[in-house]
Amino acid sequence: MLLSGPVATILLVGVDLFFRGKLEGLLAGHRLVTTDSVDPPDLVLADIARVDALEVVDAWPDVPIVGFTNHTDKAGLQRAHTAGFDQVIVKSALVERAPQLVDELVPTS
Repeated sequence: MLLSGPVATILLVGVDLFFRGKLEGLLAGHRLVTTDSVDPPDLVLADIARVDALEVVDAWPDVPIVGFTNHTDKAGLQRAHTAGFDQVIVKSALVERAPQLVDELVPTS
């Protein structure tokens, strides 16, 4: 799959190894990193069920944040909305729309 936009550095927060592998396939061409990376991210992807939403927002206040969780985690979705995530979606929607979300949220310059 060819990328339509620039290569983004995408920070994965609380993402398990299995889902990381899936994201690597969906976002081929982008650079996926974890919190031990020295490069500042262009976008943060956070598993709401595995992180504190407020801590994520506090840690990366100037970076677009997409939170995801299972469709049954209504409380988690609400926590991420309340914390100020830029996008909050269910995991299945992230799988369907990952490349488009990156294109929408990562600046082109």
